[in-house]
Formats: sequence, structure tokens, C-alpha cells
Amino acid sequence: MLRLDGTDLAGWPYSRRRAALEALFSDAPLSAPFTLCPSTTDPATAREWLSWTAAGLEGLCFKRRAEPYRPGARTWQKYKARATADAIVGAVTGPPAAPRTLLLGRYDRTGALRYTGRTVPLARAATAALAGLLAPAEGEHPWTGRTFTAGWGSRDVLDVTLVRPQLVLEAAVDVARDAAGRWRHPVRLTVHALTCLREL
Repeated sequence: MLRLDGTDLAGWPYSRRRAALEALFSDAPLSAPFTLCPSTTDPATAREWLSWTAAGLEGLCFKRRAEPYRPGARTWQKYKARATADAIVGAVTGPPAAPRTLLLGRYDRTGALRYTGRTVPLARAATAALAGLLAPAEGEHPWTGRTFTAGWGSRDVLDVTLVRPQLVLEAAVDVARDAAGRWRHPVRLTVHALTCLREL
């Protein structure tokens, strides 16, 4: 909370601003759509909260209790809950023999291959491991005619090459999804996935 009854609270330490916010919720009381997010200083409680990903928890924010609010500065940190998931390579940016990023999909309940996200730019080791495993699509592809944007805040249209949707990879993803079920943040290949690629 940054302002209350005409008083600027930005210079107050976070712990004092948080207490004022909690008092506002208990005195008012405020109801939906207003929600007071839980807060704790107990590491065991924070670890327990990280198991709530099935309920939609995306991660935790950490703030210094003595820190004032600094406009325009990100003084807090976020820990994103991450998981591993299998995904199918459906397209790439760059040439299939040396891809820069991978566009991934997963089959839905109807058997349609749905786009679910794009990887971060691949490291050289990943590009080398993928060499020879990706081939341009021939004929009809589940994503034929579709355009893809760069995402992550950009609406730039990507120049992609559709590939045969036959390579399955293990990816490290965060649990945040958009309304269409796509991973909201960049995807990373797991070390396990790279090891399997080398074995192929």
C-alpha cells in the first residue's frame, strides 16, 4: 500500500506498509475482487506454499522488510515454481539443421497438436545435439497457415520453419499459463533432454 487517507506511505518500510494493508482489510473489511495475498517470514511456510502449484500458485515474491517503496525500481525478487514437461517440436526459428529456438506443442484431448510455447535461444551444445534430428515438414502440418509472434511482451511475427512433429523433448517450464494454456514464459531444455539427444 502506497497511500492511505491522503498520506504518502512510500517512504515507510515494507513491514509497516504491509501492517497498514492488513489493518485496512480487517477494519473495512474488503471483499472480492480485492484479495490480501498471504505473507510470511517463516521459510517452512514458504516451502509449503510452493507445493500449491496445482491450485494456481506461480511462485513467491521476496521483499526486504525494512525497504521503502522505490518507484521505477524493482527491489524485490521472484522465485518461479518450475516443473518438467514433455513437448513436441513443431517448428523452429532459424534453419532446422541449426535452430535458434524451438516452438513446442502438446496434444490436447481431441488429438490436435496445440502450440504451448517457445524455448529461450538455444546454447551451442543444444543446437549441436539437435543437428540431424529435425526435418522440414512435408505436406500438411497441424500448424500450416498459422503465424507465431515472438511473445513475452512482443507482437513481432516470427519467421519459422515447420518441422515434422516427431521429436519429443523434456523441457523445464514454469507453471504460469495464459488463457489459451500456453506457457507464459520462455521454456528451457532440461539437462536430461540434452543427454537423451546425445544418446540418439
